[in-house]
Amino acid sequence: MAESKPGYEVGYGRPPKQTRFQSGRSGNPKGRPGGTRNLETDLREELSERISVRIGDRSRKVSKQRAMLMALVARALKGDTRAAVVLLQIMAKLMPLEEAIGTSEPALSADDQEILDRFIDRRIKARDKTPQESS
Repeated sequence: MAESKPGYEVGYGRPPKQTRFQSGRSGNPKGRPGGTRNLETDLREELSERISVRIGDRSRKVSKQRAMLMALVARALKGDTRAAVVLLQIMAKLMPLEEAIGTSEPALSADDQEILDRFIDRRIKARDKTPQESS
């Protein structure tokens, strides 16, 4: 083997300079070609393409993803239980419960909270006073 510069030590992770890859050249020339996209990228691009959909007597341009959701909702509303189950699974995965229902509980006022606390205290005291059944 040819000698490198006197101050350069050849060893693990330090190959001889003359056997290293040439600059500007890949160490894996038959590897994945540049610019190749993965399945997720292709799927996102395909679903974002816009198509014409007829809604009533009008035609609208919507994404393929939106058109699929519209068709799923329409099938679920017509009574297709499989479509309803899929729609509910999507809703459960993507939306919090309050958002899916469309209403959220308003916060209790201080007076209402006090009434509720007193009611709970009375129920706890009443439960403690009743004799427990012995087994």
